[in-house]
Amino acid sequence: MEKPFEEIISAFTPSDDGRLDSLLKFTALAEQMDGILRRTKLADGSRRQNDAEHSWRIALMALLFKEYFSDQVDERKAALLCLAHDLVEIYAGDTFAYDAAANVGKEEREKAAEQKLFGQLPDDIARKLRALWEEFEEFKSPESRYANCMDRLEPFLNNSLSLTGGTWAEAGATVAMVEKRIGPLKENMPRVWEWVQKNIERGKSRGFIKE
Repeated sequence: MEKPFEEIISAFTPSDDGRLDSLLKFTALAEQMDGILRRTKLADGSRRQNDAEHSWRIALMALLFKEYFSDQVDERKAALLCLAHDLVEIYAGDTFAYDAAANVGKEEREKAAEQKLFGQLPDDIARKLRALWEEFEEFKSPESRYANCMDRLEPFLNNSLSLTGGTWAEAGATVAMVEKRIGPLKENMPRVWEWVQKNIERGKSRGFIKE
């Protein structure tokens, strides 16, 4: 049985530096992302993916796909947005994109989680992480749009590789639902959007995506 974080951190040995202590404790807390399971499965279908794996992979993707983005973008800044964007789920939990009921109140839950989470850090670092999280959510800057594209593309890729249809089949997703979720790529990554369309058609032909 997994130990609650409060029990784990009770073994922490303080230094004589309060700032250092808060950074070390936050780093320990961030490991909790390993236990937050997403609905998306690994490409081999063996198990559900966790938040840490997802965040790491889309940060890597941000360093890879820059040439396919329609605007000039700082890929390193985008990678930071990717790493920061799901930290709030340590307290808010993951919300399945295709579950309309679960998405009700998502913004409020994540805002409350953001205040609780970043409030544990020194003010300057809290401001930095909060700014990254807010920029990702606002979907305005080129880096935010690019990071959001990576966030949508990564689970799409895994679903396209699934022999059972992944979360498309699990949610009974329609073409309209899938296109809405992956929609940011249409304007921002048109070459990749062509590949997306091929996979939607393939998903339809295999019965994983409904008309």
